Amino acid sequence: MSNRSTLGGVIHTYQRYDPTKFPSPRDAGEGPDLVSAAFEHALMFGERRELSEEELARAVRLDPSQIAGLGPSIDALRAMLEERKRKILERFETRKVRKRAHKALHGAAAEVKPPKKFADRYREAIKTEQLRELERLWYATGDDTSPFARQLVQLLERMADKYQVDELHAKYDFTGRESMTVPQALEVKEELEKIDELLKQLEEAAKTAQIGLIDMDLLSEFAEPGDVDQLSSLQQQVQDYLREAAERQGLEQGKQGGAFKLTPKAYRIFQGKLLERLFADLEASRTGRHQADLTGEGAVETQRTRPYEFGDSVANMDVTSTFTNAILRSHAERGSIADSGTRGADPESGADSGASIREPQPALRLRSDDIVVHETRNTPKAATTVVMDMSGSMRYDGQYINVKRMALALQGLLRSEYPGDFLSFVECYSFAKPVEPGKVINLMPKPVTINNPVVQLRADMSRDDISEQMVPPHFTNLQHGLSLARRQLSVQDTPNRQIVLITDGLPTAHFEDETLYLLYPPDPRTESATLREGLLCAREGITINLFLLPSWSQTEEDVRFAYRLAESTRGRVFFTAGRDLDRYVVWDYVSRRREVLG
Repeated sequence: MSNRSTLGGVIHTYQRYDPTKFPSPRDAGEGPDLVSAAFEHALMFGERRELSEEELARAVRLDPSQIAGLGPSIDALRAMLEERKRKILERFETRKVRKRAHKALHGAAAEVKPPKKFADRYREAIKTEQLRELERLWYATGDDTSPFARQLVQLLERMADKYQVDELHAKYDFTGRESMTVPQALEVKEELEKIDELLKQLEEAAKTAQIGLIDMDLLSEFAEPGDVDQLSSLQQQVQDYLREAAERQGLEQGKQGGAFKLTPKAYRIFQGKLLERLFADLEASRTGRHQADLTGEGAVETQRTRPYEFGDSVANMDVTSTFTNAILRSHAERGSIADSGTRGADPESGADSGASIREPQPALRLRSDDIVVHETRNTPKAATTVVMDMSGSMRYDGQYINVKRMALALQGLLRSEYPGDFLSFVECYSFAKPVEPGKVINLMPKPVTINNPVVQLRADMSRDDISEQMVPPHFTNLQHGLSLARRQLSVQDTPNRQIVLITDGLPTAHFEDETLYLLYPPDPRTESATLREGLLCAREGITINLFLLPSWSQTEEDVRFAYRLAESTRGRVFFTAGRDLDRYVVWDYVSRRREVLG
Protein backbone atom coordinates (compact mmCIF):
# COMPACT_ATOMS: atom_id res chain seq x y z
CA MET A 1 0.00 0.00 0.00
CA SER A 2 1.30 3.42 -0.91
CA ASN A 3 1.60 5.99 1.84
CA ARG A 4 3.41 9.20 2.61
CA SER A 5 6.66 7.36 3.31
CA THR A 6 6.76 5.16 0.22
CA LEU A 7 5.23 7.39 -2.46
CA GLY A 8 7.38 10.21 -3.75
CA GLY A 9 4.58 12.34 -5.07
CA VAL A 10 3.04 13.43 -8.36
CA ILE A 11 4.61 15.40 -11.22
CA HIS A 12 1.88 17.63 -12.64
CA THR A 13 1.44 18.25 -16.31
CA TYR A 14 0.61 21.89 -15.70
CA GLN A 15 3.97 22.48 -14.02
CA ARG A 16 5.76 22.08 -17.37
CA TYR A 17 8.58 20.10 -15.72
CA ASP A 18 10.52 17.50 -17.65
CA PRO A 19 13.25 15.80 -15.54
CA THR A 20 14.96 14.34 -18.60
CA LYS A 21 15.88 17.74 -19.98
CA PHE A 22 18.78 19.72 -18.58
CA PRO A 23 20.31 22.88 -20.07
CA SER A 24 23.68 22.34 -21.72
CA PRO A 25 26.57 24.76 -21.18
CA ARG A 26 26.84 27.30 -23.98
CA ASP A 27 29.95 28.81 -25.48
CA ALA A 28 29.62 32.34 -26.81
CA GLY A 29 32.57 32.15 -29.18
CA GLU A 30 32.32 32.23 -32.96
CA GLY A 31 33.40 29.56 -35.39
CA PRO A 32 33.52 25.78 -34.99
CA ASP A 33 35.48 25.88 -31.73
CA LEU A 34 34.68 22.48 -30.27
CA VAL A 35 37.55 22.43 -27.76
CA SER A 36 36.24 25.38 -25.76
CA ALA A 37 32.76 23.86 -25.61
CA ALA A 38 34.14 20.54 -24.43
CA PHE A 39 36.33 22.12 -21.77
CA GLU A 40 33.59 24.39 -20.46
CA HIS A 41 31.46 21.28 -20.03
CA ALA A 42 34.30 19.50 -18.22
CA LEU A 43 35.00 22.52 -16.00
CA MET A 44 31.37 22.62 -14.93
CA PHE A 45 30.67 18.92 -14.45
CA GLY A 46 34.07 17.23 -14.10
CA GLU A 47 33.78 13.46 -14.30
CA ARG A 48 30.19 13.45 -13.09
CA ARG A 49 28.75 13.90 -16.53
CA GLU A 50 30.21 12.93 -19.90
CA LEU A 51 29.91 15.14 -22.95
CA SER A 52 27.56 13.61 -25.49
CA GLU A 53 27.53 14.23 -29.22
CA GLU A 54 24.21 16.05 -28.97
CA GLU A 55 25.46 18.37 -26.22
CA LEU A 56 28.60 19.16 -28.19
CA ALA A 57 26.47 20.01 -31.24
CA ARG A 58 24.32 22.32 -29.10
CA ALA A 59 27.36 24.12 -27.72
CA VAL A 60 29.03 24.78 -31.08
CA ARG A 61 28.28 27.81 -33.21
CA LEU A 62 28.66 27.47 -36.96
CA ASP A 63 28.44 30.08 -39.66
CA PRO A 64 24.92 29.91 -41.17
CA SER A 65 26.41 30.73 -44.58
CA GLN A 66 28.00 27.27 -44.55
CA ILE A 67 24.62 25.59 -44.95
CA ALA A 68 22.99 28.21 -47.16
CA GLY A 69 21.45 26.61 -50.25
CA LEU A 70 21.81 23.08 -48.89
CA GLY A 71 18.57 21.13 -48.46
CA PRO A 72 15.16 22.75 -47.98
CA SER A 73 15.02 26.37 -46.88
CA ILE A 74 14.65 26.77 -43.14
CA ASP A 75 12.62 29.91 -43.79
CA ALA A 76 10.23 27.89 -45.97
CA LEU A 77 9.74 25.32 -43.21
CA ARG A 78 9.10 28.06 -40.69
CA ALA A 79 6.55 29.69 -43.00
CA MET A 80 4.76 26.35 -43.43
CA LEU A 81 4.52 25.81 -39.67
CA GLU A 82 3.39 29.37 -38.98
CA GLU A 83 0.68 29.01 -41.63
CA ARG A 84 -0.58 25.81 -40.00
CA LYS A 85 -0.63 27.49 -36.60
CA ARG A 86 -2.52 30.47 -38.00
CA LYS A 87 -5.23 28.25 -39.50
CA ILE A 88 -5.77 26.46 -36.19
CA LEU A 89 -6.14 29.71 -34.29
CA GLU A 90 -8.55 31.10 -36.89
CA ARG A 91 -10.70 27.95 -36.76
CA PHE A 92 -11.44 27.34 -33.07
CA GLU A 93 -12.66 29.20 -30.01
CA THR A 94 -12.08 28.26 -26.36
CA ARG A 95 -14.94 29.85 -24.42
CA LYS A 96 -17.26 26.85 -24.70
CA VAL A 97 -14.63 24.22 -24.04
CA ARG A 98 -13.66 25.98 -20.81
CA LYS A 99 -17.26 25.74 -19.67
CA ARG A 100 -17.32 22.05 -20.59
CA ALA A 101 -14.14 21.37 -18.63
CA HIS A 102 -15.56 23.22 -15.64
CA LYS A 103 -18.84 21.32 -15.86
CA ALA A 104 -17.06 17.98 -16.21
CA LEU A 105 -14.98 18.67 -13.12
CA HIS A 106 -17.83 19.74 -10.87
CA GLY A 107 -20.13 17.05 -12.24
CA ALA A 108 -17.61 14.36 -11.35
CA ALA A 109 -17.07 16.02 -7.97
CA ALA A 110 -20.78 15.89 -7.16
CA GLU A 111 -20.81 12.11 -7.58
CA VAL A 112 -18.06 11.61 -5.00
CA LYS A 113 -19.24 10.67 -1.51
CA PRO A 114 -16.39 11.51 0.89
CA PRO A 115 -16.28 10.06 4.40
CA LYS A 116 -17.61 12.38 7.06
CA LYS A 117 -14.18 13.21 8.50
CA PHE A 118 -12.97 14.39 5.06
CA ALA A 119 -16.17 16.11 3.88
CA ASP A 120 -15.26 19.70 4.82
CA ARG A 121 -11.75 19.45 3.33
CA TYR A 122 -13.14 17.89 0.18
CA ARG A 123 -15.75 20.59 -0.39
CA GLU A 124 -13.16 23.35 0.16
CA ALA A 125 -10.76 21.75 -2.34
CA ILE A 126 -13.48 21.51 -5.00
CA LYS A 127 -14.70 25.05 -4.35
CA THR A 128 -11.22 26.54 -4.76
CA GLU A 129 -10.23 24.01 -7.46
CA GLN A 130 -6.92 23.31 -5.76
CA LEU A 131 -5.17 20.23 -7.08
CA ARG A 132 -2.71 20.14 -4.20
CA GLU A 133 -5.50 19.96 -1.62
CA LEU A 134 -7.00 16.96 -3.40
CA GLU A 135 -3.60 15.27 -3.35
CA ARG A 136 -3.18 15.88 0.37
CA LEU A 137 -6.65 14.48 0.89
CA TRP A 138 -5.66 11.36 -1.09
CA TYR A 139 -2.64 10.88 1.17
CA ALA A 140 -4.84 11.33 4.24
CA THR A 141 -7.09 8.41 3.27
CA GLY A 142 -4.23 6.01 4.04
CA ASP A 143 -5.60 3.38 1.68
CA ASP A 144 -5.34 3.92 -2.06
CA THR A 145 -7.65 0.94 -2.74
CA SER A 146 -10.64 2.47 -0.94
CA PRO A 147 -13.58 3.73 -3.07
CA PHE A 148 -12.97 7.34 -1.99
CA ALA A 149 -9.28 7.14 -2.98
CA ARG A 150 -10.13 5.74 -6.42
CA GLN A 151 -12.72 8.48 -6.96
CA LEU A 152 -10.14 11.09 -6.00
CA VAL A 153 -7.73 9.76 -8.66
CA GLN A 154 -10.40 10.16 -11.34
CA LEU A 155 -11.24 13.61 -10.04
CA LEU A 156 -7.58 14.60 -10.20
CA GLU A 157 -7.60 13.74 -13.91
CA ARG A 158 -10.64 15.96 -14.52
CA MET A 159 -8.98 18.84 -12.68
CA ALA A 160 -5.75 18.38 -14.64
CA ASP A 161 -7.79 18.53 -17.88
CA LYS A 162 -9.36 21.79 -16.74
CA TYR A 163 -5.92 23.23 -15.97
CA GLN A 164 -4.76 22.25 -19.47
CA VAL A 165 -7.76 23.90 -21.11
CA ASP A 166 -7.26 27.07 -19.06
CA GLU A 167 -3.61 27.14 -20.11
CA LEU A 168 -4.61 26.72 -23.77
CA HIS A 169 -6.96 29.69 -23.49
CA ALA A 170 -4.35 31.88 -21.77
CA LYS A 171 -1.46 30.94 -24.05
CA TYR A 172 -3.00 31.34 -27.52
CA ASP A 173 -5.29 33.93 -29.10
CA PHE A 174 -8.09 31.99 -30.81
CA THR A 175 -10.27 33.98 -33.21
CA GLY A 176 -12.44 31.23 -34.76
CA ARG A 177 -16.00 30.09 -34.02
CA GLU A 178 -15.79 26.29 -34.02
CA SER A 179 -16.13 24.84 -30.55
CA MET A 180 -14.09 21.91 -29.22
CA THR A 181 -14.59 19.04 -26.86
CA VAL A 182 -12.19 18.66 -23.95
CA PRO A 183 -10.23 15.77 -25.58
CA GLN A 184 -10.08 17.73 -28.83
CA ALA A 185 -8.81 20.82 -27.00
CA LEU A 186 -6.04 18.76 -25.43
CA GLU A 187 -5.04 17.46 -28.87
CA VAL A 188 -5.02 20.99 -30.31
CA LYS A 189 -2.90 22.17 -27.39
CA GLU A 190 -0.38 19.37 -27.99
CA GLU A 191 -0.18 20.19 -31.70
CA LEU A 192 0.33 23.92 -31.12
CA GLU A 193 3.07 23.22 -28.60
CA LYS A 194 4.84 20.93 -31.08
CA ILE A 195 4.68 23.67 -33.70
CA ASP A 196 6.08 26.22 -31.23
CA GLU A 197 8.93 23.86 -30.33
CA LEU A 198 9.80 23.30 -33.98
CA LEU A 199 9.65 27.02 -34.73
CA LYS A 200 12.05 27.64 -31.86
CA GLN A 201 14.43 24.95 -33.16
CA LEU A 202 14.30 26.27 -36.71
CA GLU A 203 14.88 29.85 -35.57
CA GLU A 204 17.95 28.82 -33.59
CA ALA A 205 19.21 26.68 -36.48
CA ALA A 206 18.87 29.65 -38.84
CA LYS A 207 21.05 31.78 -36.54
CA THR A 208 23.72 29.25 -35.58
CA ALA A 209 23.51 26.55 -38.29
CA GLN A 210 22.76 24.01 -35.56
CA ILE A 211 20.80 21.64 -37.74
CA GLY A 212 21.29 18.94 -35.14
CA LEU A 213 18.85 20.77 -32.85
CA ILE A 214 15.89 20.05 -35.14
CA ASP A 215 13.73 17.10 -34.10
CA MET A 216 13.27 15.31 -37.40
CA ASP A 217 10.66 12.87 -36.07
CA LEU A 218 8.57 15.78 -34.85
CA LEU A 219 9.06 17.72 -38.08
CA SER A 220 7.94 14.71 -40.13
CA GLU A 221 4.46 15.13 -38.62
CA PHE A 222 4.07 18.45 -40.41
CA ALA A 223 6.49 18.73 -43.35
CA GLU A 224 6.55 16.92 -46.66
CA PRO A 225 8.50 13.63 -46.67
CA GLY A 226 10.92 14.90 -49.32
CA ASP A 227 11.79 18.02 -47.32
CA VAL A 228 12.38 15.95 -44.19
CA ASP A 229 14.67 13.56 -46.06
CA GLN A 230 16.74 16.42 -47.48
CA LEU A 231 16.97 18.10 -44.09
CA SER A 232 17.95 14.80 -42.46
CA SER A 233 20.72 14.41 -45.01
CA LEU A 234 21.93 17.94 -44.29
CA GLN A 235 21.78 17.22 -40.56
CA GLN A 236 23.96 14.16 -41.06
CA GLN A 237 26.47 16.19 -43.07
CA VAL A 238 26.74 18.79 -40.31
CA GLN A 239 27.16 16.07 -37.68
CA ASP A 240 29.90 14.41 -39.72
CA TYR A 241 31.60 17.80 -40.11
CA LEU A 242 31.49 18.40 -36.34
CA ARG A 243 32.79 14.91 -35.65
CA GLU A 244 35.75 15.40 -37.98
CA ALA A 245 36.46 18.83 -36.48
CA ALA A 246 36.38 17.31 -33.00
CA GLU A 247 38.95 14.70 -33.99
CA ARG A 248 41.22 17.38 -35.47
CA GLN A 249 41.01 19.39 -32.25
CA GLY A 250 41.88 16.46 -30.01
CA LEU A 251 38.46 15.23 -28.89
CA GLU A 252 38.18 11.47 -28.98
CA GLN A 253 34.78 9.83 -29.17
CA GLY A 254 34.08 6.48 -27.61
CA LYS A 255 33.00 3.45 -29.53
CA GLN A 256 29.57 3.43 -31.17
CA GLY A 257 29.08 7.18 -30.79
CA GLY A 258 29.86 7.38 -27.09
CA ALA A 259 30.90 10.39 -25.05
CA PHE A 260 33.84 12.60 -26.01
CA LYS A 261 37.15 12.48 -24.12
CA LEU A 262 39.82 15.16 -23.84
CA THR A 263 43.28 14.31 -25.16
CA PRO A 264 46.59 16.14 -24.48
CA LYS A 265 46.21 17.80 -27.87
CA ALA A 266 42.87 19.27 -26.78
CA TYR A 267 44.51 20.53 -23.57
CA ARG A 268 47.20 22.35 -25.56
CA ILE A 269 44.66 23.94 -27.91
CA PHE A 270 42.40 25.11 -25.08
CA GLN A 271 45.29 26.47 -23.02
CA GLY A 272 46.54 28.30 -26.09
CA LYS A 273 43.12 29.89 -26.54
CA LEU A 274 43.06 30.91 -22.89
CA LEU A 275 46.47 32.56 -23.11
CA GLU A 276 45.60 34.24 -26.38
CA ARG A 277 42.56 35.78 -24.73
CA LEU A 278 44.50 36.84 -21.64
CA PHE A 279 47.44 38.32 -23.52
CA ALA A 280 45.13 40.13 -25.92
CA ASP A 281 43.74 42.16 -23.01
CA LEU A 282 47.10 43.77 -22.24
CA GLU A 283 48.92 46.71 -23.70
CA ALA A 284 51.49 46.08 -26.38
CA SER A 285 54.27 47.31 -24.11
CA ARG A 286 53.48 44.57 -21.61
CA THR A 287 53.39 41.60 -23.92
CA GLY A 288 57.14 40.99 -24.05
CA ARG A 289 58.83 38.20 -22.17
CA HIS A 290 61.83 38.80 -19.85
CA GLN A 291 62.30 42.46 -20.73
CA ALA A 292 65.06 43.19 -18.18
CA ASP A 293 68.55 41.69 -18.46
CA LEU A 294 70.38 39.82 -15.74
CA THR A 295 73.86 38.92 -16.83
CA GLY A 296 75.98 36.19 -15.33
CA GLU A 297 76.45 32.47 -15.67
CA GLY A 298 73.83 31.15 -18.06
CA ALA A 299 73.20 29.02 -21.08
CA VAL A 300 71.71 31.49 -23.54
CA GLU A 301 74.31 33.23 -25.68
CA THR A 302 73.83 36.85 -26.78
CA GLN A 303 75.70 38.99 -29.31
CA ARG A 304 77.22 41.32 -26.72
CA THR A 305 80.65 40.66 -25.20
CA ARG A 306 82.72 42.01 -22.32
CA PRO A 307 86.29 41.67 -20.98
CA TYR A 308 87.08 38.53 -19.03
CA GLU A 309 86.77 38.72 -15.25
CA PHE A 310 88.13 36.31 -12.72
CA GLY A 311 85.66 33.47 -12.24
CA ASP A 312 84.12 33.62 -15.72
CA SER A 313 83.78 30.32 -17.50
CA VAL A 314 86.08 29.88 -20.51
CA ALA A 315 83.22 27.98 -22.15
CA ASN A 316 81.68 31.38 -22.96
CA MET A 317 84.91 32.78 -24.50
CA ASP A 318 84.58 34.66 -27.78
CA VAL A 319 87.45 32.90 -29.57
CA THR A 320 87.58 35.19 -32.60
CA SER A 321 87.66 38.41 -30.60
CA THR A 322 90.11 36.96 -28.07
CA PHE A 323 92.70 35.93 -30.69
CA THR A 324 92.20 39.17 -32.57
CA ASN A 325 93.03 41.09 -29.39
CA ALA A 326 96.11 38.90 -28.80
CA ILE A 327 97.38 39.40 -32.37
CA LEU A 328 96.89 43.15 -32.23
CA ARG A 329 98.60 43.35 -28.86
CA SER A 330 101.57 41.21 -30.03
CA HIS A 331 101.92 43.27 -33.21
CA ALA A 332 101.89 46.45 -31.17
CA GLU A 333 104.49 45.07 -28.81
CA ARG A 334 106.80 43.98 -31.67
CA GLY A 335 106.37 47.38 -33.27
CA SER A 336 107.44 49.11 -30.11
CA ILE A 337 110.52 46.84 -29.87
CA ALA A 338 111.47 47.64 -33.46
CA ASP A 339 111.11 51.35 -32.82
CA SER A 340 113.39 51.15 -29.83
CA GLY A 341 116.03 49.25 -31.94
CA THR A 342 115.97 51.92 -34.65
CA ARG A 343 116.57 54.64 -32.10
CA GLY A 344 119.81 52.78 -30.97
CA ALA A 345 121.44 52.62 -34.49
CA ASP A 346 124.14 54.99 -35.91
CA PRO A 347 122.23 57.65 -37.86
CA GLU A 348 125.08 58.14 -40.42
CA SER A 349 126.15 54.61 -41.22
CA GLY A 350 122.90 52.92 -40.40
CA ALA A 351 124.90 50.27 -38.59
CA ASP A 352 123.57 48.95 -35.34
CA SER A 353 125.70 50.17 -32.49
CA GLY A 354 124.59 47.24 -30.38
CA ALA A 355 124.21 43.56 -31.17
CA SER A 356 124.12 42.75 -34.85
CA ILE A 357 122.09 39.45 -34.49
CA ARG A 358 118.18 39.72 -34.68
CA GLU A 359 116.40 37.67 -32.00
CA PRO A 360 113.60 35.29 -33.13
CA GLN A 361 109.98 36.56 -32.76
CA PRO A 362 108.18 35.13 -29.73
CA ALA A 363 105.13 32.83 -30.19
CA LEU A 364 101.61 34.28 -29.83
CA ARG A 365 100.62 34.19 -26.19
CA LEU A 366 97.26 34.96 -24.59
CA ARG A 367 96.93 37.26 -21.64
CA SER A 368 93.94 37.70 -19.39
CA ASP A 369 93.29 41.14 -20.80
CA ASP A 370 93.03 39.64 -24.32
CA ILE A 371 90.18 37.33 -23.43
CA VAL A 372 86.66 38.39 -24.27
CA VAL A 373 83.61 36.42 -23.10
CA HIS A 374 80.05 36.43 -24.33
CA GLU A 375 77.49 38.00 -22.08
CA THR A 376 74.86 35.48 -21.06
CA ARG A 377 71.34 35.91 -19.78
CA ASN A 378 70.53 34.07 -16.60
CA THR A 379 67.14 32.33 -16.83
CA PRO A 380 66.32 31.51 -13.21
CA LYS A 381 63.96 28.71 -12.35
CA ALA A 382 60.76 29.45 -10.44
CA ALA A 383 58.75 26.95 -8.40
CA THR A 384 55.04 27.47 -7.76
CA THR A 385 52.40 25.44 -5.94
CA VAL A 386 48.77 26.42 -6.41
CA VAL A 387 46.55 25.65 -3.40
CA MET A 388 42.96 25.56 -4.62
CA ASP A 389 40.04 25.83 -2.21
CA MET A 390 37.48 23.15 -3.15
CA SER A 391 35.33 23.39 -0.02
CA GLY A 392 31.56 23.47 -0.14
CA SER A 393 31.32 27.26 -0.43
CA MET A 394 33.19 27.27 -3.76
CA ARG A 395 30.09 25.97 -5.53
CA TYR A 396 28.36 29.35 -5.18
CA ASP A 397 28.46 31.42 -8.38
CA GLY A 398 30.59 28.69 -9.97
CA GLN A 399 33.78 29.90 -8.27
CA TYR A 400 35.35 26.46 -8.67
CA ILE A 401 35.06 26.80 -12.47
CA ASN A 402 37.11 30.01 -12.41
CA VAL A 403 39.75 28.32 -10.23
CA LYS A 404 40.12 25.39 -12.63
CA ARG A 405 40.24 27.68 -15.66
CA MET A 406 43.04 29.64 -13.98
CA ALA A 407 44.97 26.42 -13.29
CA LEU A 408 44.77 25.39 -16.95
CA ALA A 409 45.89 28.84 -18.10
CA LEU A 410 48.87 28.86 -15.71
CA GLN A 411 49.84 25.35 -16.78
CA GLY A 412 49.72 26.40 -20.43
CA LEU A 413 51.81 29.49 -19.70
CA LEU A 414 54.61 27.45 -18.12
CA ARG A 415 54.53 24.86 -20.90
CA SER A 416 54.91 27.51 -23.64
CA GLU A 417 56.90 30.31 -21.98
CA TYR A 418 58.79 28.89 -18.98
CA PRO A 419 59.22 25.14 -19.54
CA GLY A 420 61.92 24.88 -16.87
CA ASP A 421 59.69 26.11 -14.05
CA PHE A 422 58.12 23.80 -11.48
CA LEU A 423 54.34 23.82 -11.05
CA SER A 424 52.18 21.68 -8.80
CA PHE A 425 48.59 21.75 -7.60
CA VAL A 426 47.03 21.03 -4.20
CA GLU A 427 43.33 20.51 -3.61
CA CYS A 428 42.16 21.96 -0.29
CA TYR A 429 38.97 20.97 1.56
CA SER A 430 38.71 19.29 5.00
CA PHE A 431 42.04 17.75 4.00
CA ALA A 432 44.67 18.70 1.41
CA LYS A 433 45.81 16.43 -1.38
CA PRO A 434 48.21 16.82 -4.32
CA VAL A 435 46.51 16.83 -7.70
CA GLU A 436 48.03 15.70 -10.96
CA PRO A 437 47.90 18.46 -13.61
CA GLY A 438 45.76 16.28 -15.87
CA LYS A 439 43.21 15.75 -13.07
CA VAL A 440 42.64 19.41 -12.21
CA ILE A 441 39.76 19.75 -14.65
CA ASN A 442 37.81 17.03 -12.80
CA LEU A 443 37.93 18.73 -9.39
CA MET A 444 34.55 19.58 -7.89
CA PRO A 445 33.50 21.45 -4.72
CA LYS A 446 32.72 19.06 -1.90
CA PRO A 447 29.09 18.45 -0.95
CA VAL A 448 27.85 20.03 2.25
CA THR A 449 26.89 17.24 4.65
CA ILE A 450 26.34 19.25 7.84
CA ASN A 451 24.01 22.25 8.03
CA ASN A 452 24.19 22.93 11.75
CA PRO A 453 24.89 26.59 12.64
CA VAL A 454 27.63 25.50 15.05
CA VAL A 455 30.03 22.61 14.36
CA GLN A 456 32.84 21.50 16.67
CA LEU A 457 34.23 18.14 15.61
CA ARG A 458 37.51 16.39 16.29
CA ALA A 459 38.91 13.29 14.62
CA ASP A 460 42.08 11.39 15.49
CA MET A 461 43.27 10.42 12.01
CA SER A 462 45.97 8.16 13.45
CA ARG A 463 43.34 5.63 14.51
CA ASP A 464 42.75 2.67 12.23
CA ASP A 465 38.99 2.80 12.66
CA ILE A 466 38.72 6.39 11.38
CA SER A 467 39.03 7.10 7.65
CA GLU A 468 38.71 10.19 5.50
CA GLN A 469 35.34 8.97 4.18
CA MET A 470 33.91 9.32 7.69
CA VAL A 471 34.83 13.03 7.93
CA PRO A 472 32.56 15.78 6.51
CA PRO A 473 34.51 16.99 3.44
CA HIS A 474 33.21 20.53 2.89
CA PHE A 475 35.36 22.45 5.43
CA THR A 476 38.40 24.58 4.50
CA ASN A 477 41.78 23.35 5.76
CA LEU A 478 44.23 26.02 4.57
CA GLN A 479 46.79 24.97 7.17
CA HIS A 480 47.09 21.49 5.69
CA GLY A 481 47.19 22.95 2.18
CA LEU A 482 50.06 25.29 3.05
CA SER A 483 51.90 22.48 4.82
CA LEU A 484 51.70 20.20 1.79
CA ALA A 485 52.72 23.03 -0.56
CA ARG A 486 55.70 23.87 1.68
CA ARG A 487 56.93 20.28 1.58
CA GLN A 488 56.64 20.20 -2.20
CA LEU A 489 58.56 23.46 -2.65
CA SER A 490 61.26 22.74 -0.07
CA VAL A 491 62.91 20.17 -2.35
CA GLN A 492 63.04 22.51 -5.36
CA ASP A 493 66.54 23.75 -6.19
CA THR A 494 65.69 27.41 -6.64
CA PRO A 495 65.36 30.41 -4.33
CA ASN A 496 62.33 31.64 -6.31
CA ARG A 497 59.49 29.74 -4.65
CA GLN A 498 55.91 30.84 -4.13
CA ILE A 499 52.48 29.57 -3.13
CA VAL A 500 49.38 30.79 -4.94
CA LEU A 501 46.58 30.35 -2.41
CA ILE A 502 43.03 30.75 -3.77
CA THR A 503 40.15 30.82 -1.31
CA ASP A 504 36.96 32.70 -0.54
CA GLY A 505 37.23 33.15 3.22
CA LEU A 506 38.43 32.04 6.62
CA PRO A 507 39.74 28.54 7.30
CA THR A 508 37.43 26.21 9.20
CA ALA A 509 39.67 23.15 9.69
CA HIS A 510 43.23 22.44 10.82
CA PHE A 511 45.51 19.69 12.09
CA GLU A 512 47.21 19.50 15.47
CA ASP A 513 49.63 16.61 15.12
CA GLU A 514 47.37 13.76 13.89
CA THR A 515 44.13 15.28 15.18
CA LEU A 516 41.85 17.04 12.72
CA TYR A 517 39.62 19.85 14.01
CA LEU A 518 36.50 20.99 12.14
CA LEU A 519 35.25 24.24 13.67
CA TYR A 520 32.41 26.43 12.40
CA PRO A 521 31.96 29.38 12.73
CA PRO A 522 35.67 29.98 12.09
CA ASP A 523 37.62 29.65 15.31
CA PRO A 524 40.74 31.63 16.39
CA ARG A 525 42.40 28.29 17.08
CA THR A 526 42.19 27.39 13.39
CA GLU A 527 43.40 30.82 12.32
CA SER A 528 46.43 30.58 14.63
CA ALA A 529 47.37 27.17 13.24
CA THR A 530 47.10 28.53 9.69
CA LEU A 531 49.24 31.57 10.48
CA ARG A 532 51.89 29.36 12.11
CA GLU A 533 52.10 27.29 8.94
CA GLY A 534 52.40 30.49 6.92
CA LEU A 535 55.35 31.58 9.09
CA LEU A 536 57.07 28.25 8.40
CA CYS A 537 56.69 28.95 4.67
CA ALA A 538 58.17 32.44 5.08
CA ARG A 539 61.07 31.02 7.13
CA GLU A 540 61.98 28.79 4.18
CA GLY A 541 61.83 31.74 1.75
CA ILE A 542 58.46 30.82 0.22
CA THR A 543 56.25 33.74 -0.76
CA ILE A 544 52.49 33.37 -0.23
CA ASN A 545 50.23 35.13 -2.74
CA LEU A 546 46.64 34.95 -1.49
CA PHE A 547 43.85 35.54 -4.00
CA LEU A 548 40.63 36.23 -2.08
CA LEU A 549 37.51 35.55 -4.13
CA PRO A 550 34.20 37.29 -3.39
CA SER A 551 31.50 35.22 -1.72
CA TRP A 552 27.95 35.78 -0.51
CA SER A 553 29.05 34.86 3.03
CA GLN A 554 32.27 36.93 3.03
CA THR A 555 32.66 39.30 5.97
CA GLU A 556 35.13 41.91 7.13
CA GLU A 557 36.84 39.24 9.23
CA ASP A 558 37.65 37.25 6.07
CA VAL A 559 39.44 40.29 4.65
CA ARG A 560 41.29 40.92 7.92
CA PHE A 561 42.53 37.32 7.99
CA ALA A 562 43.88 37.69 4.44
CA TYR A 563 45.79 40.81 5.51
CA ARG A 564 47.13 39.14 8.66
CA LEU A 565 48.42 36.16 6.67
CA ALA A 566 50.07 38.43 4.09
CA GLU A 567 51.65 40.73 6.67
CA SER A 568 52.99 37.97 8.91
CA THR A 569 54.58 36.12 5.99
CA ARG A 570 55.62 39.18 3.95
CA GLY A 571 53.35 37.91 1.23
CA ARG A 572 50.70 39.59 -0.86
CA VAL A 573 46.91 39.55 -0.98
CA PHE A 574 44.76 40.20 -4.05
CA PHE A 575 41.06 40.95 -4.17
CA THR A 576 39.63 39.94 -7.51
CA ALA A 577 36.38 38.89 -9.10
CA GLY A 578 36.24 35.18 -9.83
CA ARG A 579 35.76 35.66 -13.57
CA ASP A 580 39.06 37.59 -13.73
CA LEU A 581 41.04 35.15 -11.60
CA ASP A 582 42.89 33.57 -14.54
CA ARG A 583 44.00 36.97 -15.85
CA TYR A 584 45.23 38.16 -12.43
CA VAL A 585 47.15 35.00 -11.58
CA VAL A 586 48.77 34.59 -15.00
CA TRP A 587 49.87 38.18 -15.22
CA ASP A 588 51.08 38.27 -11.66
CA TYR A 589 53.24 35.26 -12.51
CA VAL A 590 54.63 37.02 -15.58
CA SER A 591 55.35 40.14 -13.53
CA ARG A 592 57.10 38.14 -10.84
CA ARG A 593 59.27 36.47 -13.46
CA ARG A 594 60.29 39.89 -14.77
CA GLU A 595 61.17 41.02 -11.28
CA VAL A 596 63.36 37.96 -10.83
CA LEU A 597 65.15 38.68 -14.08
CA GLY A 598 65.54 42.37 -13.34
